[in-house]
Amino acid sequence: MNDAGLAESAAEDLKWHDAMNALQPGNRLLRVVEEEVYEGRCLAKIPVALGIREPAYNRRLNVPASALERGELSIRRQAAPTPKWRNARGFEPSTKTLATAVGAPAVTREEVFSGDPYNNVSENIFSKMGRNLHHQEDHPLGIIKNVIWEYFDTLDGKAFEKFDDLKPIVSTEMNFDQVLVPKDHVSRSPNDTYYVDEETVLRCHTSAHQTETLQQGHDRFLVIGDVYRRDTIDATHYPVFHQMEGVRVFEPAEWEAAGVDGTEFAAKELKETLEGMTRHLFGNVEMRWVDAYFPFTEPSFELEIFFKGEWLEVLGCGVMQQQILDGAGGEGKKAWAFGLGLERLAMVLFEIPDIRLFWTEDERFTKQFKAGDFTPGGAGIKFQSFSKFPPCLKDVSFWVNDEFTENNLCEQVRNIAGDLVENVVLIDDFTNKKINKRSNCYRITYRSMERSLTNEEIDALQEKVRETMAGEMGLELR
Repeated sequence: MNDAGLAESAAEDLKWHDAMNALQPGNRLLRVVEEEVYEGRCLAKIPVALGIREPAYNRRLNVPASALERGELSIRRQAAPTPKWRNARGFEPSTKTLATAVGAPAVTREEVFSGDPYNNVSENIFSKMGRNLHHQEDHPLGIIKNVIWEYFDTLDGKAFEKFDDLKPIVSTEMNFDQVLVPKDHVSRSPNDTYYVDEETVLRCHTSAHQTETLQQGHDRFLVIGDVYRRDTIDATHYPVFHQMEGVRVFEPAEWEAAGVDGTEFAAKELKETLEGMTRHLFGNVEMRWVDAYFPFTEPSFELEIFFKGEWLEVLGCGVMQQQILDGAGGEGKKAWAFGLGLERLAMVLFEIPDIRLFWTEDERFTKQFKAGDFTPGGAGIKFQSFSKFPPCLKDVSFWVNDEFTENNLCEQVRNIAGDLVENVVLIDDFTNKKINKRSNCYRITYRSMERSLTNEEIDALQEKVRETMAGEMGLELR
């Protein structure tokens, strides 16, 4: 068959799969441009619009064919050397390039704003959902993600599977129970976590997908995504950031062949793997392992490096708790797991001083970064400050009530001022013994990264903050 005939066949396949999708809503679909080697010759690139993955890979996309036809998905090319995939005509191409959507399945307002009295998700947080900064190849977070993926692609043995488009709305069971977070742990509080309803949250970590991914039969995988935590306001904390989770499962034969205990074998392999990844990111740096505690691993470690004159924590990791592995169908096996924050690594490597910059669309920032310019240690890409606008400081004093928390204050300030607020810090705390009341004074620093702010607009924002503190938070202002 000639190229024209193949293209015509592909068009017919598209119509057939559209019809099938109409009959089977919920099919997970992937738009593909493939380059086939078949019968010893390279065929033309053929638009096979809907390549359907095997069930084990069915979490890549969840969109109707009509959305693909309307161009509602951006497409990026991604190397995929060994996916369990077949094209529309049933061939198993020996070489192929898959194109995956830039963005996870859309999260709707109805999914987030449930109307449940337990819901504490704000419009400000909802506005960040679906931005998927880690999908942008020239964004600092996309660069770090791909450098790490590149490293894992070089490892011997079976390839690590990669998931970077899983929905951030998960059950409390997935987010807490399945990774053995204690029932009384502070992270379960609405003061720390965004709840959709009493049994559903915005994931606090990518570990929320660990058990379900293991249950689906994956034994080497990386999960990356946006995670959400109510937090303080400063240059290194933001309520939305990005994590990467890595898991590797071992069979008894592997540690028996090495003549060591399974836990010892997994820990040794874990450290060797992550030391290699760290050199891939930072170059030949001094490293040290520090014993740590995480509820989902035992033993647990933190990896620190000596970089630019100081010791820095890179990641946390450990040998997976056997209870987790057994509950996911891994009885008799061992596994390691690690987790790291992309923003933290990018800020260190690229010398980015403020975490808010990751969310700016100002081209003076975005055009400074190119994926191909990365070198270990970040020497190829260094952020160049394009401005330093003056701050505007506003203080607010109040009598503390029993319901007050700093996280709640920061959440309200961020809801009002967005990324114009740079810092919220306690500058005075005293108790008036005569009236037995405690007073706090917080300093709010307003500063835009893109322009000078006027006194009038900051005064208006500060007045809204004061009104919210007195109204919604029930605080007595001083």
